[in-house]
Amino acid sequence: MNIHLSAGIDAGSSSIKVAVTKSRAGGEAEILSTAVQRIRRRNVFDVVKATFDEACATAKVAPENLCYVASTGDVDAVSFATGHFYGMTTHARGALYLLPEARAVLDLGALHARAIRMDVRGKVLGHRMTSQCASGTGQFLENIARYLGVPLADVGQLSRESKQVEEVSSVCAVLAETDVINMVSRGSTTGDILRGIHLSIASRLVRLLRAAGADGVVAVTGGLAHDIGLVASVEELLGEEPARAKKPMPKLHVRTHPMSMVAGALGAAMLGAFRYDQIERRKQRVGAQTASAI
Repeated sequence: MNIHLSAGIDAGSSSIKVAVTKSRAGGEAEILSTAVQRIRRRNVFDVVKATFDEACATAKVAPENLCYVASTGDVDAVSFATGHFYGMTTHARGALYLLPEARAVLDLGALHARAIRMDVRGKVLGHRMTSQCASGTGQFLENIARYLGVPLADVGQLSRESKQVEEVSSVCAVLAETDVINMVSRGSTTGDILRGIHLSIASRLVRLLRAAGADGVVAVTGGLAHDIGLVASVEELLGEEPARAKKPMPKLHVRTHPMSMVAGALGAAMLGAFRYDQIERRKQRVGAQTASAI
């Protein structure tokens, strides 16, 4: 069987994620390596190249040996891509690989959040995305953590350790930040503030999942998938739904994976390998038809 080496590059607004995979025609993919680098104030094209080179070096794969380099996210950031796939498609495919039981995806990015409903093959059946308001996004949470003087990596645990919830506006990022400033001036603890922020974001995410018609297991992807406080808040609100709902609702169970952050890049790499296989098969059919006609 032919072995396809492919790479997926997920160019987000705050970080670049790359996955390198190996697959056989018609078979399942094997992850060879992943790499993630923050953009910060660096040139995005330089970060894309550096992250791509890192992933290839870790996988011990020369870039010229890749059959397909697929981009997703910001298409303009990856100038050397063979082709491009929409983010909903790549996150659905990557999430399904990581969590085969998932039938929905909650993609939590730096500038948006979206709920994706999919079938057993990873085909997108429907989706909903947050509005233009920044509350409910990774950038919003990072801004709050910076104001509170807390490393982003510690936000989830501090929220989980909270004993009391400080209610935060769930309507507007500006109003929510004003709430936080007032809470700090009143002497509220950092953990209580973060838990209020998490519950505020979680309420929007639950509504998003319901609007998308999600059912069953929901795979959380994106950078915020590793925020244990936010994931716990979503689980908490979903657990409270039956008591508040006026009619029965499909049960939702959120799940994360250690590689949730690179789900988009992983899905892009696998879709790229599949597209390459399709192109090669088409070439073989055309060649065979041409030969028979001669």
